[in-house]
Amino acid sequence: MDLSTAMRWAAERHPDRLAVRGAGRHLGYRQWDARTNQLARALHGLGVRPGARVGLALTGGEPLASLHLAAQKLGAVSVPLSTRFGPDELQYCLGDSGAGLLVVDEANQERGTAAADGGSVVLRTAADLDELAAGESDGNLSHSPAENDVSVMLYTSGTTGRPKGVPRTHRAEHSAAVAHAVQTQQRIGEVALGVMPMFHTMGLRTLLASIVVGGTWVAQPAFDANGSLELILDQGVTSLYLVPTIYWSLLRTGRLGEARALDRLAYAGAAMTPSLAEELATQLHPGSFVNHFGSTEIYTFTINPDVAAKPGSAGRAGIFSRVRLVAPEVGAPPDAVVADGEQGQVIVSLASPEAFAGYWQRPDANEKSIRDGWYYTGDLAVADEDGDLWVSGRVDDMINSAGENLYPDEIEAALARCPEIDDVCVVGMPDERWGQAVTAFVVPARGADPVAAAEKALAFARTALPSLKRPKRVIAVESVPRSGVGKTLRRVLVAGEYDPKGEARA
Repeated sequence: MDLSTAMRWAAERHPDRLAVRGAGRHLGYRQWDARTNQLARALHGLGVRPGARVGLALTGGEPLASLHLAAQKLGAVSVPLSTRFGPDELQYCLGDSGAGLLVVDEANQERGTAAADGGSVVLRTAADLDELAAGESDGNLSHSPAENDVSVMLYTSGTTGRPKGVPRTHRAEHSAAVAHAVQTQQRIGEVALGVMPMFHTMGLRTLLASIVVGGTWVAQPAFDANGSLELILDQGVTSLYLVPTIYWSLLRTGRLGEARALDRLAYAGAAMTPSLAEELATQLHPGSFVNHFGSTEIYTFTINPDVAAKPGSAGRAGIFSRVRLVAPEVGAPPDAVVADGEQGQVIVSLASPEAFAGYWQRPDANEKSIRDGWYYTGDLAVADEDGDLWVSGRVDDMINSAGENLYPDEIEAALARCPEIDDVCVVGMPDERWGQAVTAFVVPARGADPVAAAEKALAFARTALPSLKRPKRVIAVESVPRSGVGKTLRRVLVAGEYDPKGEARA
């Protein structure tokens, strides 16, 4: 199945059902299908042909979604680019992907202009495309792409170097959307909040799964807690798929419990503390609460279908997935499976229809991450007696203190229950005595004195953690550095890029 056909069939099934509403245009499925047909022809008029790369540097919402779908219909490759990329990173991704056209909105025009300056990339605005599309036919295009054609090129955040291109086929994108719909228990006609950025797999999955189930995608170009809450309440949103930091922000409004229609919750992108999961379950009583563990490369690794019953667990392999835990040593083969109860690195079969086939023009990255048909995720986990995974951190984030391997996620989950702090990140800082000293960066609760909050977090650690895992230092900061999709950037803190507001030492 290709995404062009999926969209056309959805419009045939539900021509008058609202497909898009929220911030911006409100469109039924027949209208949205027609609009994306026109945009596809407008792109063709600018010289875009099947297989061509189209860079998209837009904030989000319906304009970006429609351009992404238009590229699918044309058989072109959509290249949605992070709104956090600077001009140099944008320029690199455009050159690496081979994009000949970059479409920007007003908010991103300055960055886009700088990235395209002096190169061979043609720059056009979304308004230009709308004007061109108005004069085009809205009928179906004469052909559809093959399911093995590349649909989208997603670029990783590049926190450890240049962003890596992840080409994904129509088959992989459609399979991932179907898996998402099944695994998060989406119903026909589900109303989903579309706020996760579409340069990230979570944003695309919300969009495409909504089309698969004939649902309504409530567009919000960028997250704002109060704005999101108003959309959830006013538009009758029934389903959320967000990173934990956004759930935390929604809870802080004090009004999330008013969302009576909301009964499908799912999260991904980062670990959720048990305390946050418990508060969401208590306030919303969701009929479904899912932890999705996966990546851009292979959408689904594992699924925990009942977070309220087993908070913190990543569950077991998804419907299209095959997962193993192998020895975490470099070069371990896929058959080096660890014993029951032992920690291992998570590897996932590339036979999944959700999987990519390798990084774009990066044989070095392929050599590191792909071996004998398996994708080495870099994540560490332990399987419990039920066979469910508990992710303990990243191979790269492991702290070696006094010869013992410690994992930040476990320590963070304990410290997050301290009432004097709102957020926490644990890293290993270089130390002459310990090798690496467990160091906790905490965000004080609103109105709390930073020094007092650090001291109380240290005291809390003495009651919540064994001595080996207790922080040697607690440093109060204004915020924990995270990527645009909520991933904690521990390396920023290890590099010393923070402004301490207060400190306590053991």
